[in-house]
Amino acid sequence: MLERGDWAHLIPHAGAMCLLDAVAAWDERTIHAVGTGHARADHPLRGVRGLHAVHLAEYGAQAMAVHGALRARAQGVETARPGMLVSLRDVSLHVEYVDRLDGRLDVHAECLHADDGGAQYAFRVEHRGRLLAEGRAMAIHPRGAA
Repeated sequence: MLERGDWAHLIPHAGAMCLLDAVAAWDERTIHAVGTGHARADHPLRGVRGLHAVHLAEYGAQAMAVHGALRARAQGVETARPGMLVSLRDVSLHVEYVDRLDGRLDVHAECLHADDGGAQYAFRVEHRGRLLAEGRAMAIHPRGAA
């Protein structure tokens, strides 16, 4: 288990906007991250009715960022190139709100393609084995970004 302190400095998400708490497992192609802050009253994406499931795409995107940063570090690059989320595809939400769920969210992402220009991942978010959301996300690395 990699706690937030092991990788948070590698991604641009900071403070309350760092939605993931730990990395349970990862390899060259996949990552399994966990988040527990979805029920917090001060969650940065929470609306007046609660935390809508559409925001689970951000959990997936952050898992992508962590995975890319861990892959870069494993290849000897301490700072991964920043990415910009540009596309969500085939997103399916299986619940409406997630803030009423206790315990942790399990965020899984699989790298489908990655190169110097960006990456595409499939992601899914689960709670106690129940699928909450799934889809694909694409991020690009803007030119000139270090």
